[in-house]
Amino acid sequence: MMGRQTGDQSQLFYLFNLEELIPASHLLRRINPVVTRVLAELRENLTPFYSDIGRPSIDPELMLRMLIVGYCYGIRFERRLCEEVELHLAYRWFCRLDLDDQVPDHSTFSVNRHGRFRNSAIFRKLFEAVVRACMSAGLVKGEGFAVDASVMEADASRYHGQAPGETDWSAPERQTRAVAEFLSSLDDEGSDADRKLPKVISPTDPCSAWTAKANKRVQFGYGLNYMIDLEHAVIVDVEATPARTYDEVAATRTMIDRTELAFGLKPARLTADTAYGTGKLLAWLLDRDITPHIPVWDRYQRTDGMFSHLDFTYDNARDVYICPNGRSLGTSGTVHDGRVRNYLSRPADCRVCNLKERCTRAPFRKIARDINEAARNHARLLKGSLEFEQSSHERKKVEMRFAHLKVHHRFERMRLRGLTGARDEFHLAAIVQNLKTLASHIWRPPLSEPAACA
Repeated sequence: MMGRQTGDQSQLFYLFNLEELIPASHLLRRINPVVTRVLAELRENLTPFYSDIGRPSIDPELMLRMLIVGYCYGIRFERRLCEEVELHLAYRWFCRLDLDDQVPDHSTFSVNRHGRFRNSAIFRKLFEAVVRACMSAGLVKGEGFAVDASVMEADASRYHGQAPGETDWSAPERQTRAVAEFLSSLDDEGSDADRKLPKVISPTDPCSAWTAKANKRVQFGYGLNYMIDLEHAVIVDVEATPARTYDEVAATRTMIDRTELAFGLKPARLTADTAYGTGKLLAWLLDRDITPHIPVWDRYQRTDGMFSHLDFTYDNARDVYICPNGRSLGTSGTVHDGRVRNYLSRPADCRVCNLKERCTRAPFRKIARDINEAARNHARLLKGSLEFEQSSHERKKVEMRFAHLKVHHRFERMRLRGLTGARDEFHLAAIVQNLKTLASHIWRPPLSEPAACA
């Protein structure tokens, strides 16, 4: 016969130790030693965030620990995060709060996060400290890197896009941090003057890009750029960009230079997908003795039976192309769009050519040669090698990082607006993923004792 639960909770005092309630296998206990160590290293950087006057402010270390908890468990709403830390014993323990310690109010937490931390580099410093911890644990080899980008939906309505000229940025409702950041970027002398404003822009988060890359659904989004070490998929750098391929490819150069400067790491090879196979990036990598295991982005393939660019042979000594009928195509040497030189056949040659029907319907044939075509050819020769195939297989590790982030950390849509907000969120995501990688390698469950013989 089953007994009845009395439900008597009249006992007023319970004697227990919070430390003893958190099992050794708990994720927060496993990452706590690393977090404690890196925060101790950053204590000098946290000093400016402490106030000596007025009421005691929120401890910056407490805020960072709470944010790590939030991004570990997909709790990115600040109100809910404060509620969960209030109720969850493991969260309290990790944040170094006793049972009678008060959890910051969500509004105070938000004001401090966006007021004190938004324009600081503290998340970048924390990220770099975690990467150094991974390096100290032997998880970073530095021989091969992989780079890729994933679209994260911006905190902006995809139904309210406007042309840039239609938006009154001086309106009171537009006086936001994200808009101010966007307008400041337009006035930046170091920005690319040749870049044009997008045709569609979000009035609430104008730094985001109008894209259809994510599951073919048109939306405003940011590009989460990861560069990982291929040994254990440790994220060695992260960058936030508008969700445009041009910006994502350009971010690769930034991340490689920054990783070498911060950690002294320079890969011997870099693997990426076809979107990164531009002549400009391939030439940049080869100039730095980095082998590009990247498929070349070729737009020369034809499926209509006509001769493609690849059917023409380039004569490097004469700087001409030779057509399938043995005629030459010369160039004036002028670089168009800062990217290509045009090679033209002679109309007289094309008029009498018996292959003209398979070559062109115009009076002459034109071949556009990338100024970095030599680098593209070098990359083509690498394709098919054993090393290239191995790198292509290992490239999946960075894609798995994105999948893990979206599925297990519920990170698919931005909570903060503006490029700075995206950068903060992406750094926190990378910090948490590296901490989990570090924990899985340095912590092993204790071996169970063999059962005693009867």
